[in-house]
Amino acid sequence: MMIDEIKGLHHVTSMASDARANNAFFTGPLGLRRVKKTVNFDAPEVYHLYYGDEAGTPGSVMTYFPFPGMKRAPRGTGEVGTTVFSVPEGSLGWWRERIGGEEEESFGQRRLGFDGPDGERFALVEDAGDDRAPWTADVPADQAIRGFHSASMRVRDGGATGELLRFMGYEEEGRDGATTRFVMPGGNGADRIDVETLPGAAEAGQGAGSVHHIAFATPDRASQLEVRKALLDTGYQVTPVIDRDYFWAIYFRTPGGVLFEVATNEPGFDRDEDAAHLGEALKLPAQHEHLRPALERHLQPIG
Repeated sequence: MMIDEIKGLHHVTSMASDARANNAFFTGPLGLRRVKKTVNFDAPEVYHLYYGDEAGTPGSVMTYFPFPGMKRAPRGTGEVGTTVFSVPEGSLGWWRERIGGEEEESFGQRRLGFDGPDGERFALVEDAGDDRAPWTADVPADQAIRGFHSASMRVRDGGATGELLRFMGYEEEGRDGATTRFVMPGGNGADRIDVETLPGAAEAGQGAGSVHHIAFATPDRASQLEVRKALLDTGYQVTPVIDRDYFWAIYFRTPGGVLFEVATNEPGFDRDEDAAHLGEALKLPAQHEHLRPALERHLQPIG
């Protein structure tokens, strides 16, 4: 049995230590669009910021919980180590002048590795076959980020994680040293996962710059329920479906320790905001709307 309702990545959610610096980095040097300014459902005194392409298309969205003054956590296994964005062929030189970083090669592709404001690891990879439309308000179209290319997870036992990914519909594409690449055939463009096996490494902590969870895309609520049932039938402990306003979500912990989410493509970020003005106003979940006056005084202004 294999799940066939997952189409690639939906979003990646990390933690940060300063909302203003986080917002400035993703909307400035990286040239992404802030598509939603809201708050953490479980800690409404903390922002939840979303960055992506023009519409916040699944497979393009990096999200953050900026906890003011949060300390950085030690890196290790059981986490996403590197989040990789896709850029056009021939654009790495332009990006290196813009953001710095170090040129690398992975699975035969040129890429530029660099750190975010809290030491989180990113890379840009040249992908000539990526025809997704970018957000071009601040970066020219022939350089602009198309969305996610891949994410790399660090685990002690790559076999168990690989088995899960195959169950989710991924296929092994190749190996590069201690890293195995899995690809989602017919995916949404953000359809590669790299699994780096580090059997002797310490477990990661959690803090500023670390990925809280990685989310996979499924078209709608019906397909999400099929995924949930398949995971439960296989023995995974999966949360009930949770309404996150812009998608519905389920969560489960993987054998390698990484927290996975499966999120729906519906209803999208324009459900409560005109598409031309995404990310401008502070949007609150209904249960927290009564807190608006206090939250508007408390939350750091970020524009």
